[in-house]
Amino acid sequence: MSQLNTAKKQFVLHWGEMGARWGINRTVAQVHALLHVSAEPLTAEEIATMLSVARSNVSTSIRELQAWGLVRPVHVLGDRRQHVTSIKDVWEMFRIIVDERKKREIDPTMDLLRQCISELDKNSVADTHTRERLQDLYQFFAAIDAVYTDVRKLPVGTLRGLMKARGAFRRILSGRQSKSGEPARM
Repeated sequence: MSQLNTAKKQFVLHWGEMGARWGINRTVAQVHALLHVSAEPLTAEEIATMLSVARSNVSTSIRELQAWGLVRPVHVLGDRRQHVTSIKDVWEMFRIIVDERKKREIDPTMDLLRQCISELDKNSVADTHTRERLQDLYQFFAAIDAVYTDVRKLPVGTLRGLMKARGAFRRILSGRQSKSGEPARM
């Protein structure tokens, strides 16, 4: 990482650590971080050199990031090598990440819970407690899934506006007064 300035190096290393905590291969996360902060598209060779990792590891990482939809190949005039760039809109980037996490974690969990609930003996007193616990979990995940689906349909501009208005929402929900002494308004 000798070609990276201190800020880029710190970000790439941190994003790699966070990726590992989220269950993502560290190098995949580092490649994504490097592409995200790079002003220009990079080749796999450039990425391998900057991150001091094997070219084959970079190629595998790029394919995984492409499968997620976080990076895309671009062509540079006069250069036959493939260059890669990252999605730059952080809202869209996190939307994609949440979509993938839901697909890989929430959806299979809901499928398993449905299957387990259906396999329990409805007439068995011994299975009553287990059924109740699993149904509670399923209802929780179903509620989260429904909220996610609703939020996912919102345009990015609307989401940004909602985030800016979150303080007003908190005041309304908590019933606090505004500084003028009147109930908080939006």
